Amino acid sequence: MSSLVSSTASTSISSRLITRSIGKKILMAITGFVSLGYIAGHMAGNLQVFLGQDQLNSYAEMLHSLGAGLWIIRIVLIIFFVIHIWLAIQLKAENLASRPVSYQSNATVQATIGSRSMIYSGTLILTFLIYHILHFTARTTDPRYIDLLDTQGRFDAYSMVVLGFQNPVLSVLYIISVALVALHISHGFSSMFQSMGWNSPNLQSRFELLGRGISILIFLGFSAVPIAVLAGWIMLPGGGN
Repeated sequence: MSSLVSSTASTSISSRLITRSIGKKILMAITGFVSLGYIAGHMAGNLQVFLGQDQLNSYAEMLHSLGAGLWIIRIVLIIFFVIHIWLAIQLKAENLASRPVSYQSNATVQATIGSRSMIYSGTLILTFLIYHILHFTARTTDPRYIDLLDTQGRFDAYSMVVLGFQNPVLSVLYIISVALVALHISHGFSSMFQSMGWNSPNLQSRFELLGRGISILIFLGFSAVPIAVLAGWIMLPGGGN
C-alpha cells in the first residue's frame, strides 16, 4: 500500500514538473517570437540608411514622435528578452539535473553549436543590447551625438550611425554580436515551433532550413550597415569625416 502511495506521489510530482516545463517552453517560445519580430523590424529601419540622410532622419523622427510610448515598447521588449534568457537558464538547469552523466556526454556530442551556446549567446546579446541602447538610443557614449541636427532641424540619426560605425572596433564588435543573434535564431526558430506543439518529424527539417535562412538574412541585414560605413559607401553629408 505504501509502495502504491509512493508511486502515485512520484507520478504526480513528475506530472507537475513536466507541465511546468512545458509552460516555460511555451512562454519562452512566445517571448522569442516577439523578440524576433522586433529584430526584423529594427533591421528594416536600419537599412533605410542606404536610402539617404533624409529618409533615415524622417523615420527616426516618426519613432520619436511616439514619445513615452516608444520607451514603453522598448522596456517591454527588454523585459521579454530578459524573461526569455531566464527561462532558458532554468530549463537548461532542469535538463542537466534530470539527465544521467552518460546521456549528457552523448547529447553534447550530437548537439549543434547553436543549441549548446544558446544560454551564452543570449546573455552576450542582452549585454550588447544594453550597450546598443546607451550608444544609439540614449546617446550617452559619444558627446558628438548630443547636438547633431540636419538642415531641417531634426536630430541627425544618419550622421550618428555613420560616426558610430566609423570606429572599426565598435563595428567589429557589432558584427560579432549580430552573428551571435543569427546563431541564436538559427537554433531557436525550429525550437520555438516545437515548444508550441506545431512541429513534427516531417516539418522539422523545413523549420530548421527556414530558421537558417532567416538567421542569414538577419546577419547580412544588420552587418551591411557597419561594413558599408567602413568601406566608405555610406559617408557623412558632404562626404565629410
